[in-house]
Amino acid sequence: MLTVKGLRSAYGRIEVLHGIDLEVKSGEIVTVVGANGAGKTTLLKCLSGLQPVTDGEMIFRGEVMTTVPAFRRLKLGLAQSPEGRQIFTNLSVEENLRLGAFLFTDDRVERDMEDAFVMFPILKEKRHLVAGGLSGGQQQMLAIARALMGRPTCLLLDRPSMGLAPLLVAQIFDVVKALKARDVTVLLVEQNAYGALKIADRGYVMETGRITMEGPAAALISDPQVREAYLGI
Repeated sequence: MLTVKGLRSAYGRIEVLHGIDLEVKSGEIVTVVGANGAGKTTLLKCLSGLQPVTDGEMIFRGEVMTTVPAFRRLKLGLAQSPEGRQIFTNLSVEENLRLGAFLFTDDRVERDMEDAFVMFPILKEKRHLVAGGLSGGQQQMLAIARALMGRPTCLLLDRPSMGLAPLLVAQIFDVVKALKARDVTVLLVEQNAYGALKIADRGYVMETGRITMEGPAAALISDPQVREAYLGI
């Protein structure tokens, strides 16, 4: 579904991605783990069209997308739930969800919203409330639901567990697993390496803008170097 070849990106003169090769197959949950500053968020921004690519290419569902505008990538089925949620805090929960569906005007939008409420019942309860009044966990649920309103076949999910209590982290990871059952492919960037690898099919380890390890998630969990550096084991 998604192939990245030799991807490079820079902020000004400083290159932060140094030739990333990565693949996500249809129906997979693939996670990218690594320390802060490794380039994980920049990678997702490159894939969603928010950060320019200086070299390499990105192929999504057989189409080269390296220079395609972000809105067109969404229309083709690639959506992102960003780091830090970035919801519209002064708008209601329902308004946030409708903005996620800005490309669509058909009757399915209402069904999509009901599907979001089934996945996140608390959002239905608070649909008319201002999103800025939600708890951190509820805001994260809203960010994911808003991205799903774009009807993605592949969801880029950036640090969904950041700043959440352990119980909420478990709920968010359960949601990610449920997305797979809904035929949504997921590329997950996470600081909680153990939690991410536990639900993923495959994983990549990033260090200073490079992929240093890759393989089945279970193999990475068992790898002594990964266990020591990222899992605290």
